[in-house]
Amino acid sequence: MLTARGIQKHYAQLHVLKGVAITINRGEIVSIVGSSGAGKSTLLHILGTLDTPDSGEIFLNEIPVHTLKGKKLADFRNKQIGFVFQFHHLLPEFTALENVCIPGWVAGRRKKEVQEDATRLLKLLGLGERLENKPTALSGGEQQRVAVARALINKPSIVFADEPTGNLDSKNAKELHDLFVQLRTDFNQTFLIVTHNEELATMSDRVLHMKDGLIIPPNP
Repeated sequence: MLTARGIQKHYAQLHVLKGVAITINRGEIVSIVGSSGAGKSTLLHILGTLDTPDSGEIFLNEIPVHTLKGKKLADFRNKQIGFVFQFHHLLPEFTALENVCIPGWVAGRRKKEVQEDATRLLKLLGLGERLENKPTALSGGEQQRVAVARALINKPSIVFADEPTGNLDSKNAKELHDLFVQLRTDFNQTFLIVTHNEELATMSDRVLHMKDGLIIPPNP
């Protein structure tokens, strides 16, 4: 479903990605691990169209993502890709329900339809009693689950998660791990996760190791 090859990225004199190739199948949970500075988050941001490679090709559902620009790229990102970050990035002036609805409204979907989908997602994630709460009234784990619902609202082909448990305690981290597995099992949702959390990595279908800007082959 997702294929990238020859991904190169420099920041000034720093060669961050050195020709990375990666393939992700539909319905997979894949984790990328490695030491700080290995290029994990840079790769994730490039695959998620938040950054651009210096060279290389990216295909999502056979669409050449690396050729998209401007509004076409923004529309593609909004409809095909979901994001979950270490910090939830919820808008504090909006309720949990409104935060989840925003990407759907941006996509031009009908307001009522989006609200119904957002309500269903929040209930699925155990937040049925929190729809009208603003982020400051939610725990860290609840805020991150709202962020997951927001990532799923447009039924994306893939969700990119960058250190999604990095700001959570062990209990909430485990609950988020279990949630990703449930979403993959129930909805065949695809996830690509950058993490330092060994437990989350081991729950994935595949673990890819990055070192010095490359994905290294597993030990024989």
